[in-house]
Amino acid sequence: MAMDSSPMGMPMSDPNAWATAMNNLGMAPMGMTGQPLLPDFDPGLGLMTGIAPMNPMMPGLGIVPPPISQDMPIVKEIIHCKSCTLFPPNPNLPPPATRERPPGCKTVFVGGLPENATEQLIVEVFEQCGEIIAIRKSKKNFCHIRFAEEFTVDKALFLSGYRIRLGSSTDKKDTGRLHVDFAQARDDLRTGSAPSPPPIVHYSEHESSQLGEKLKDDSKFAEAVRVLLTWVDRGEVNRRNANNFYSMIQSSNSHIRRLMNEKAAHEKEMEEAKEKFKNALAGILVQFEQIVSVFHASSKQKAWDHFSKAQRKNLDMWRKQAEEIRNIHNEELMGIRREEEMEMSDDDMEDVPESSKDSDDSGPAAQAESLREENDSLRCQLDAYRNEVELLKQEQGKAQPQRSEEEATRQQQLSFLQQALQGMQKQLLKMREELKQREAELEKTGEEKVQLESQVQSLKERALAFPHTTPSPLETSEQDDRGSEESANQANEAAASGGGVLQPGKRTFRKRAPSPVKSEREALLVGIISTFLHVHPFGASIEYICSYLQRLDTKISTSEVEALLGRLPCTFRQELTGVGASLEKRWKFCGFDGIKTT
Repeated sequence: MAMDSSPMGMPMSDPNAWATAMNNLGMAPMGMTGQPLLPDFDPGLGLMTGIAPMNPMMPGLGIVPPPISQDMPIVKEIIHCKSCTLFPPNPNLPPPATRERPPGCKTVFVGGLPENATEQLIVEVFEQCGEIIAIRKSKKNFCHIRFAEEFTVDKALFLSGYRIRLGSSTDKKDTGRLHVDFAQARDDLRTGSAPSPPPIVHYSEHESSQLGEKLKDDSKFAEAVRVLLTWVDRGEVNRRNANNFYSMIQSSNSHIRRLMNEKAAHEKEMEEAKEKFKNALAGILVQFEQIVSVFHASSKQKAWDHFSKAQRKNLDMWRKQAEEIRNIHNEELMGIRREEEMEMSDDDMEDVPESSKDSDDSGPAAQAESLREENDSLRCQLDAYRNEVELLKQEQGKAQPQRSEEEATRQQQLSFLQQALQGMQKQLLKMREELKQREAELEKTGEEKVQLESQVQSLKERALAFPHTTPSPLETSEQDDRGSEESANQANEAAASGGGVLQPGKRTFRKRAPSPVKSEREALLVGIISTFLHVHPFGASIEYICSYLQRLDTKISTSEVEALLGRLPCTFRQELTGVGASLEKRWKFCGFDGIKTT
């Protein structure tokens, strides 16, 4: 076992205990002042056989312990503290397992503490290993201890496996077995030495030329712009190198266009991924539709009757689950398509049926915004050209008359810049005119949008004011299709119910009794239920009847059917069949008997 080179120098509540432990290791117990803790310590009387006698005055003694044979186990003895006693583990047991030591570890995990252990007791036991910075104790029987130095962690691990007892109590809450292990802590990592970034060189003509090339390279731009920022912050800009700095800043500005192109490429990739996802989702939805069609086909009468009751139950459950999943995927796909259609429109116009106008409204706004951005970029370029022209003029005024060739080239550059400036001004004026036209179109479309909103609001108010007077197109078509059949049925019903009796010579009307059948739909239900119960002479439960009707129309509810059967006592009769737990209510068709009583 490797021991640390520095001795334990913190105050101890019981120096004899630690002196005994150090004596077992063959070390002279030393204190902070270098005085031996046991004055009568004899190195020749070590408790461990095989250790040669040591001279306490030998140089380096107490700093580096002698090497201990790996084959010889370390004998641990009882350690007495002020409030507790530590009993050594069984020497025949293997040493306690520990995790890999983290770099810069100063924190240990201590488990197996007694339930009644306090923070003061923990300090009393582990303060003898070294200076403690912090203790984080849990409500359970463990804690974390952070020491000031790394070597004290090895001394704390020496106590792993010791059984601890508070005072002389043998209660379970006052005893425990210590388990000390390395612990990973963020504070330990912060104290480690982090590599410092390389220093940034000072400005020079050579460095500026290299930096200008790096600014034009996409892979080296981030590092280069950091150097440029440092130079500007240091105040290395002066009149002599202002042009160089200006060109480097201009190169940094031109990097914006590369970034915008990169952004556009990423946006294109994102759109392609969206399109791919939408197509895949549509394919999945088609397969869901096919699965749901299989369930619907199996629910038809010619296939449904051949399945058992348990199989029908499972098929019905699977069909509902498949329909729910199909509906969820369908809503997701419709949401993606709606987002694509309404991407640039206002959220307030979602209820308007003319969704195409929303997309038209968003077009001029987006174009106007893009024109503004292009206008700003052109203005920045124009300012840059103006600054270059002014610099050239200043240099031309300061130049000596004998430099005729330089003046000629500068004059040529100046003329080129003036031509470019005029072109930029014309382009700027043209862009401003287009911007004004777009803004006018945007205002016009905004007015149209407001008018449409007012029209839609008025239509909504009219619809709310007259909810029942306007017949739906479906109802009017049905009324036109029925025609004379409905009038004939009304005449037959009037004659059968005695609502109006026409006699020769005079016309008299009787008060019509309220009919239990309120609509043609209920009449159809009565006919279908009568046919169904006619082939079931022993009757059928309301659930059986509704399961048959819901194959024809899924909107039919059990309460509606039961209320209709209750209003026709002469046609349908409810009876109780079975005994005890098998008691069941069944409906029977009694129309043949009821025709006599009506």
